[in-house]
Amino acid sequence: MSDILKVAIPKGRIVKHISKLFQQAGIPLPEDLEDTRKFIIPAHEVGMEFIIAKPADVPTYVEYGVADLGVVGKDVLMEENRNVYELLDLGIARCRFSVIGMPDWQPVLNPRVASKFPNVASQYFREKGQQVEIIKLNGNVELAPLIRLADRIVDLVETGNTIRENGLVEMEKIADITSRLIANRVSYRMKNDAIQLLCDRLQPVLPVIPVN
Repeated sequence: MSDILKVAIPKGRIVKHISKLFQQAGIPLPEDLEDTRKFIIPAHEVGMEFIIAKPADVPTYVEYGVADLGVVGKDVLMEENRNVYELLDLGIARCRFSVIGMPDWQPVLNPRVASKFPNVASQYFREKGQQVEIIKLNGNVELAPLIRLADRIVDLVETGNTIRENGLVEMEKIADITSRLIANRVSYRMKNDAIQLLCDRLQPVLPVIPVN
């Protein structure tokens, strides 16, 4: 196997936070990582190669071994349930899964819940012993309660501005979400020295996660 660690990272704003974290750990990343249109960025001087992917695809690349490591939100891991090792909580891209609805929401028979994360939503309500109909949406999930498509939604909340501007409120927090470093199971054995060295360098610079 190649000694180069192939690392899948999500494109978007989070790249800036990943770059900062790696730089603090003494691992300089390519300067064009944040604004490149390339999908594969070599960084062989630090023994890595970066694969720029859609966030939801990162754990798939890692599970199937085309990437040794990946940086992905816990929300994606909860939804996708991929067969990967979760190595580090990187403490970046913090947000939370919440149940959201109208301020005057009242329990109804056969309630409907809309979400971009149907597996997370289904498991949450099942564990609470509540039977609901899950409606899968791909965007603007906040619209669902406003047009009565669903009684409530399950979505990610960062600042809460979007839900407040649309007259919605957070009802229940499901889980806190941060980005995680994940590994392919075979790569973790075959490239353990390189992976462990990376973890050891990142660990001291990780932000402190507040305990609720």
